[in-house]
Amino acid sequence: MKRTGKFYWLCQICGWGAYTVVGISSSVLEHGWTRDVWGYTFFFLYNIGLTHLLRGIIKHRHWASLPLPQVLLRLGVASVAIGVIQAALVVGIYTALEGSLGVWRDWHAVAFLWTGVTIATTVWNILYLAIVSLRHSREARRQQNQMQIALGNAELRALEAQLNPHFLFNCLNSIRGMIVEDAAHAQDMVTKLANILRYTLQRDRNHTVPIETELEAVSDYLALEAVRFEDRLRIHIDLTEEVRRLEIQAMLLQTLVENAINHGVEQSPESGLLSIRGVREGERLRIEVENTGTLQNPESRSTQIGLANARERLRILYAERATLDLLASQPGRVTATLLIPAIQ
Repeated sequence: MKRTGKFYWLCQICGWGAYTVVGISSSVLEHGWTRDVWGYTFFFLYNIGLTHLLRGIIKHRHWASLPLPQVLLRLGVASVAIGVIQAALVVGIYTALEGSLGVWRDWHAVAFLWTGVTIATTVWNILYLAIVSLRHSREARRQQNQMQIALGNAELRALEAQLNPHFLFNCLNSIRGMIVEDAAHAQDMVTKLANILRYTLQRDRNHTVPIETELEAVSDYLALEAVRFEDRLRIHIDLTEEVRRLEIQAMLLQTLVENAINHGVEQSPESGLLSIRGVREGERLRIEVENTGTLQNPESRSTQIGLANARERLRILYAERATLDLLASQPGRVTATLLIPAIQ
C-alpha cells in the first residue's frame, strides 16, 4: 500500500473512530451498556464506507481541480445527502435492534442527529479536499522544478557543445604553426591536445569537477601555449590544497585562461604574465585570472563565445550566487574575477 493510502485510511479510522467513541461513551454514561454500542459500531463502519465512496466520486469527477464556488456547491449537496443517509441508517439500525423507534419518534431528535452527522461529513469533505489540494500543489511544484532542472541541464549541454569546437579550433591553430618549425614539439603538442580532448569527453555528467582536475587540463593547454610563445609567456599559479579540492564548472577555468592568452598575452609585443589565484572566502570561492594586456572593448568577440558562454553557464547552475567580472585591475593588467559557491 502506498504511503498516501496508509495516511488516508489512518485518518478515516481515527476520525470516525473518535466520533464513535464519543457517542458510545455518552450512551454508556446515560443508559449503561445497551445495544446502542452495536449501533455505534455499525455507525463507524458505514460512515467509513460512505465517505470512501464519496472520495471515489471526488477523484473520478476531479472536484479538486474545479473553481471554488463549484467545489463548495458540490460539497454542500454531498454533505446533505450523506447526512440524510447516515440519519436514516442510525434510525433504521436502532429500530431493528430495539424493536421500536424509541427516542427517534421525536422529529427534533432526528433533526439534531441529521445536523450532527451532516456537520461531521462536511468537516471530513473540507479536510479531505484541503489535503488533496495541498498534495496536488506540492506535486505540481515538484514537477515544475524537475522541468526547470531538465531544461537547465539541456541548456548547459548545449553551451558545452558550443564551447568544445571553439576551444579545439584555438588549439589546432597553435599546433599548425609548429608542424613545420619543430616536428618533435608538434608531436608533444598533439599528445597534450589528446589529453585535453579526453578530459572534455570524460568530464563529470553533473557539469562540475574538482579544481585539481580542471587544472590538469589547463596545465596541458598552457604547455601547448608555452611552446608557441617560448619565453614570452610567464605563468604563476597560486592555489592551495583546500581550493584545489573544491568544485568548479568543467571548462570554466580553461575558458578564463584561454581568454587571457588570446586577448591579453598574445596581443602584447613584450613578454606576458598569466597569473591564476584562488582563495576561499567563507562560503564562496574567489578565483582570479590576471594577464598582461588592456581592456579595450568588453563586447569584443572574446565575450561572444568565451566569457558570454561562461556567464550563461554560471547563471544556469548557480543563478544569482555566482559572478564573473572582467576589469582593468591596474595599468597594463586585466583581471577576470570569478565568485562561486564553495562546494566540495
